Amino acid sequence: MDLLLAASTTPAASGGGFDLIGTILWPLKWLVELVLVAWHALFTAIGLPPDDGITWVLAIIGLVLVVRSAMIPLFVKQIKSQRKMMEIAPELRKVQEKYKGKRDQLSREAMSRETMALYKKHGTTPVSSCLPLLVQMPIFFALFSVLNGVQTIKTDPNHTGVGPLTNELMTEFYNAKLFGVASLHDSLIGAWEAQAPGWQVTVGILLVLVVLMIASQFFTQLQIISKNLSPEAKTGQAYQMQKVMLYVLPFAFVFSGVFFPLGVVIYWFVSNLWTMGQQFLVIREMPTPGSDAAKAREERLARKGKAIDSSGKVVPLEKYLAEQQRLFDEAEKARAAAPKRQQPVGKQRAKKQTQQGQKQPPKPADSAGGAAGATS
Repeated sequence: MDLLLAASTTPAASGGGFDLIGTILWPLKWLVELVLVAWHALFTAIGLPPDDGITWVLAIIGLVLVVRSAMIPLFVKQIKSQRKMMEIAPELRKVQEKYKGKRDQLSREAMSRETMALYKKHGTTPVSSCLPLLVQMPIFFALFSVLNGVQTIKTDPNHTGVGPLTNELMTEFYNAKLFGVASLHDSLIGAWEAQAPGWQVTVGILLVLVVLMIASQFFTQLQIISKNLSPEAKTGQAYQMQKVMLYVLPFAFVFSGVFFPLGVVIYWFVSNLWTMGQQFLVIREMPTPGSDAAKAREERLARKGKAIDSSGKVVPLEKYLAEQQRLFDEAEKARAAAPKRQQPVGKQRAKKQTQQGQKQPPKPADSAGGAAGATS
């Protein structure tokens, strides 16, 4: 919380000292305000009240759409990185087995070098799988800072944002209430302590959102470990950690529901819904090879008379069967053309076989053939 509160201050408001966090988040806060104000202007233009809570909630949802759409390339990179991590899982296990039980410094360093060499060879790192979350967190902090700054209107009526959020818009934001009672800048703790008129509604909305956030996070993680992991991936230590995180990680949102403003909780919940839908589409249309989701997709395609060719494209079943036959024929020709490997024979056995060949009398068929030739 101290980190988030520090991010709420601006470089100018930090008492003349250098505020590193505020300086880093400054451009992000400006962009967050720009997107919020743009969506607010759009919804106001179509007739929604400028100081209504639903108008600003829709602006926050619009912010989610912009941020998550911009992160789609990172998400694609994340998927590719996760696939590569699954591909090298057997090799990583070999490295771990090689140094199993070795606790000395040299062994740990050697294990680390070999692991990093594998990552470099396959062009992936564990951090790549976390890129979307790592990129989204500063934006999340920036939104928290903006909403936290809205409360300054209470003590400083002339307060403005760092960018397009003017004093007039900030005042409208401060006065906006969802369902007429729940302020978007109020947190569950703040509403509970203040107990202003209608505080029960604010607390109730936040509690419902927290439950929905936990459920959406749990379902998203459950989709991954139950449907989109290959049998090999389910045997490693990473899989066991994912199973633990399945039950532990969602409850981290209890903290957000208690201390974060309602507007931030709405942003995080809508972002969770985006992640859940995005993950569902990926698992359905681009599942991990060998996973239950991949088998289910193959069955769906088979019912439609289609299959997946060697390049990963969906093709008619006839074309797929023709390709499989062609690959089989090519493999047979290659095997027939390959030189046959002779079994190595020891010196004694080779000598014995030679002696037996010399002592063996001519076959009757050979002599008969010779006689026939002589007669003719």
